[in-house]
Amino acid sequence: MKRLTAKEVQTKLENGEQLNIIDVREVEEVKEGKIPGAVNIPLGLVEFKMNELDKKKEYVMVCRSGARSGRASEYLLSQGYDVINMDGGMMSYEGKTE
Repeated sequence: MKRLTAKEVQTKLENGEQLNIIDVREVEEVKEGKIPGAVNIPLGLVEFKMNELDKKKEYVMVCRSGARSGRASEYLLSQGYDVINMDGGMMSYEGKTE
């Protein structure tokens, strides 16, 4: 599984890179702040909403600590998606949030 640190994701965003970010935390958790532009698909819904994702795009998976996004990444990889897990999750992310 491909991985990026929270700092690497932050740096890419600050340098103007366009990332497709999927936040797999629950709705209540996301209300506390998410990476700008991230799409919220709670982990329990990934299986049902993955058809809304484009297999030609690369996605950065995010959660609170990196564990749930890791599970989501493994699942999506097994379904043919190109995903990267953000290690450390939002607990390690120090960039802008919305």
